[in-house]
Amino acid sequence: MALNASIGLSGEDRQKCPFSTSARATNLNRHGAAVQVDRELLVGSTVVVRNQRGTMVSARVVAQLAALRGVPNYAIEFAEQDDKTNTFWGITFPSNS
Repeated sequence: MALNASIGLSGEDRQKCPFSTSARATNLNRHGAAVQVDRELLVGSTVVVRNQRGTMVSARVVAQLAALRGVPNYAIEFAEQDDKTNTFWGITFPSNS
C-alpha cells in the first residue's frame, strides 16, 4: 500500500557499527515495507523495527532500492509472520482471495 509510517530502526550498519535511529517506512505491506534510513545497511542483515505504539519486530534487509533524495532505501521483510507482524502497521490488508 502506498502508505508511510515513522518507525524506529536499530541494528548494525554496513561497517558493523550499532545504530538506533528514526526512519520512514513506505509501501507498507503485510510482509514488510521499504524503509528510508540515513545509514548504509547490508543486504541479508537483520534489523529491529519499532512502530509508534512501541511494538518491535525483527526484519531482514532483502534488497537495496534506489535512493530517494539522497537517502538510502531498502526493502525489509519481517522475519516472522505471526499475529504481531500481522497487526504491526495498525491497518488491515485485503485478503489474498
